[in-house]
Amino acid sequence: MEALSGIGIFLVAFVLFTLYKGVKIVPQGFKWIVQRLGKYHQTLEPGLNFIIPYVDNIAYKVTTKDIVLDIPSQEVITRDNVVIIANAVAYINIVHPERAVYGIENYEQGIRNLVQTSLRSIIGDMDFDSALSSRDQIKAALKMSISDDIADWGITLKTVEIQDISPSSTMQMAMEEQAAAERQRRATVTKADGQRQAAIAEADGRLEASRRDAEAQVVLARGSEQSIRLISEAVGEREIPLLYLLGEQYIKAMTDMSKSPNAKTVVLPADILNTVRGMMGEVGDKIHRP
Repeated sequence: MEALSGIGIFLVAFVLFTLYKGVKIVPQGFKWIVQRLGKYHQTLEPGLNFIIPYVDNIAYKVTTKDIVLDIPSQEVITRDNVVIIANAVAYINIVHPERAVYGIENYEQGIRNLVQTSLRSIIGDMDFDSALSSRDQIKAALKMSISDDIADWGITLKTVEIQDISPSSTMQMAMEEQAAAERQRRATVTKADGQRQAAIAEADGRLEASRRDAEAQVVLARGSEQSIRLISEAVGEREIPLLYLLGEQYIKAMTDMSKSPNAKTVVLPADILNTVRGMMGEVGDKIHRP
């Protein structure tokens, strides 16, 4: 009786274990791959599922949620031989889990390699300036180049984004030096232009002043000539008034000369009257000269 009782307990336990092996509850967001005798048999959807115990087994549990793949940074050479650093992030979704697990050994590593290779190819056909300013163009070309390839693995590329694209450290240093040199050049040009404009303005000022001085001297000379002519015509042969006017101008000129900082001593002639008469004769000759 004890032996039969033990066998009964064993049979009950075996049946319960068999039922446990045959009943599978797949959680939402996953699909399970069932292999029968080592070969793909079916894909279990979320919910309650039944398999044949000891014949079927769960080989893979694949998520159906979107997967975020971080693409490592890499050095990329542009068409004009400039080294830049670029990385990306890809958002994928597994539509056919059986293709993802049987079509490639490691689909995540495969997608990373595809993105890196395509990124090098796309940026390699662009100039440095275009690569830095054309993220949307690179993104569209990248998505188009790898979508068909990963579709064979039952995977859909939702989107791919360029996280960062920047010059290498050596290139950044060169760009900073170039920018500094350009700023220095502009400052030098601006300074030189300012000095040139100032010199032109100063020369124009001197020219205008000289012109006005010359015109003033001409006007004064003409005024003096006219005054002397009028005086000569007025006095006629009477020399006393003319001697007085010329003597006054002579003394004023000698006084101004004595005020000059370069003047040490001013000596007036003893016979001022005869001196003025001589000046009057010279002026008269110039006035009556044909």
